[in-house]
Amino acid sequence: MSDMITADLVDLDLAAGTKEEAARSLAERLVRLGRVTDLDGFLADVAAREAQMPTGLDGGIGIPHCRSAHVTEPTLAFGRSGPGIDFGAPDGPADLIFLIAAPSGADDAHLTILSSLARRLMDPAFTSALRTTTSPAGAAALIRGDEEPQPAPSPSTGTGSTAPQAPAAGSAKSADPAAADAAEVPEPVEAPEPAGSAPGTDSGTGNGNGNGVRQGAGEPEGDSGDGPPAPFRVVAVTSCPTGIAHTYMAAEALEHAGRDAGVDVAVETQGSAGFTRLAPGVIAAADAVILAHDVPVREKERFAGKPTVDVGVKAGINRAPQLIAEARDKAARGEVTAPVPADGGEGPGGEGPGGSGAPVDRAGEPGDGYGTRLRTWLMSGVSYMVPFVAAGGLLIALGFAIGGYAVDKAPSVAEHFAWGQADSWAALMFQTGALAFGFLIPVLAGYIAYGMADRPGLVPGFVGGAVALTIDAGFLGGLAAGLIAGGVVRAIQRVRVPGPLRGIMPVVVIPLVSSAIVGFLMFLVIGKPIASLQSALTDWLSGLSGANAVVLGVILGLMMCFDLGGPLNKVAYAFAIGGLADPNEGSLKVMAAVMAAGMVPPLAMALATVVRGRLFTKAERENGKAAWVLGASFITEGAIPFAAADPLRVVPSAMVGGAVTGALSMLFECTLRAPHGGVWVIPLIGNPLLYLVAVLAGTLVSAALVILLKGHARRTPPPAPDAGEPGETHEKVTVAA
Repeated sequence: MSDMITADLVDLDLAAGTKEEAARSLAERLVRLGRVTDLDGFLADVAAREAQMPTGLDGGIGIPHCRSAHVTEPTLAFGRSGPGIDFGAPDGPADLIFLIAAPSGADDAHLTILSSLARRLMDPAFTSALRTTTSPAGAAALIRGDEEPQPAPSPSTGTGSTAPQAPAAGSAKSADPAAADAAEVPEPVEAPEPAGSAPGTDSGTGNGNGNGVRQGAGEPEGDSGDGPPAPFRVVAVTSCPTGIAHTYMAAEALEHAGRDAGVDVAVETQGSAGFTRLAPGVIAAADAVILAHDVPVREKERFAGKPTVDVGVKAGINRAPQLIAEARDKAARGEVTAPVPADGGEGPGGEGPGGSGAPVDRAGEPGDGYGTRLRTWLMSGVSYMVPFVAAGGLLIALGFAIGGYAVDKAPSVAEHFAWGQADSWAALMFQTGALAFGFLIPVLAGYIAYGMADRPGLVPGFVGGAVALTIDAGFLGGLAAGLIAGGVVRAIQRVRVPGPLRGIMPVVVIPLVSSAIVGFLMFLVIGKPIASLQSALTDWLSGLSGANAVVLGVILGLMMCFDLGGPLNKVAYAFAIGGLADPNEGSLKVMAAVMAAGMVPPLAMALATVVRGRLFTKAERENGKAAWVLGASFITEGAIPFAAADPLRVVPSAMVGGAVTGALSMLFECTLRAPHGGVWVIPLIGNPLLYLVAVLAGTLVSAALVILLKGHARRTPPPAPDAGEPGETHEKVTVAA
């Protein structure tokens, strides 16, 4: 942090009466050192951040901060005010003011240092040393970590109320290190039992994944004879709009409060320096959840079905002990959140902007291989593309259904529209859908680049996608353009640039340079070969008939049912909707086969629960009722609860049925112009009766296979059956997380 704060950025006698004056006084120091290029522009960004939420904290701390294009490098300025300045903290004015200035494209290393400072602000010894130092150089050294503060005096010494209130546990730790060390040694975290698998325990209210509330979550029921009961466990997420200060201070406060209360607390900080996901096992073993956030929690569905305290991030700083107590109370009462689906019910089994945030937010764990990351990037583009496909494709299909196949020759509705004529309404639907469909390839390319390089990748990605559309490179061109754009931006971001240019990099330099490079490559180098390949693929699909079409239908059916809405399912779906951009007889057959096969798994599981309900648990029989609707609507994820409980029998059964349906759909030469909808778009399907026969055949085959396999397993009793419902299978199945 040596270059982030120096003595020149410290004012131990800050003469300011308001937070605006304090920010201006400290910002002027940044301008003099060349850390800020535009004083008024930077202060406007600080004020905008302050308008989102006051930056004052209990204990006399103010932390105005922002990310700004006018900042050349991450910088910290510190001011100390005698009378104090009102930054909106509940306990009064702040005498310690930290102005944190981060560039729009600040690198993770510097942001990690800033987050470390935010955590240190929760240490009373650190803030006490800043209040007593008489040297700007000494204050800068303390903040940089070059000097360690002395332990804070105990409250009985009469130091006043200036120490931060939230981390009371921190004071205890300083005063009695031995006791604190003892409190910090957690019990081993045991892997959670599958819900309902252990006799004599209450699985609580689960979410279908074994994440139930253990019996006695708030107060242990007693000693099992194997030692002391495990400590109460809490997982937490903290986040704030800027992700620089409050995020990490709330995490530190919760961890201190947990140690003080004898509670294991594991915190996931979703800040500007990125975030490392809590391990699934840690979440599963937790007794309660605390969400202290002012921006949406990423992948919130991970915490569904557990007692949850949901508050703003400042509550995590100021009321950490109370939040821990509230979490324990909710667990004791058995209050849990409703399960949240990982998808929003959109797409071919759930694509679309459901409840789990942007795909780039799920960019994978550290250490993931290139293949895993490539799949994640591609799925980012597909997920954002699907709503355009659904809206545009369905409108086009409705236009054809109402106005006939000549509707694409109708004049523009902007020039000619008759309110009382069905043909005009059909033309309106078709032309609106065609415009929405025109965004398909640019959106695909743009959000592949977004998945690779975040927001800087959007502009060159969209430009590359538009070029692919212009030169008829189609779906394959969009894939290539997105990958090229993301790679170019990532390469530019690795180039070291002078400090004064850093502020304009994300706004001017990166979009300009990356768009020029992507345009050159797509227009003149690789675009035309890809366009030729796309044309050859289109001609091949057009000529599919007989055995070739059946084989393709089998392959697509297997892919759709292998992972039930996962990456392989989405690859098959993306292949199908890519053909709709320039439809022909072959591509329409592919779309029909893909949707038909995707409907089979949930329909088959629903049918099996009706025919042989005793082979399924009570929860699975309830899921079977919903699976009828999900399967009929082409939401393949309706079969996931069954596959998660018994993958070795359910998944192969679903794949066989999907292959049968895909083959029959191609054999019957069924066609489909709508990219989604299930049975609700039957009027838009070519050869609809034979199409339903194909779906029914696959459903019967899958249901028969799963009943046969489960029945065979039931006749082979396990060595030590668990207690359960009469008629339920007692076989334990280990499912990979």
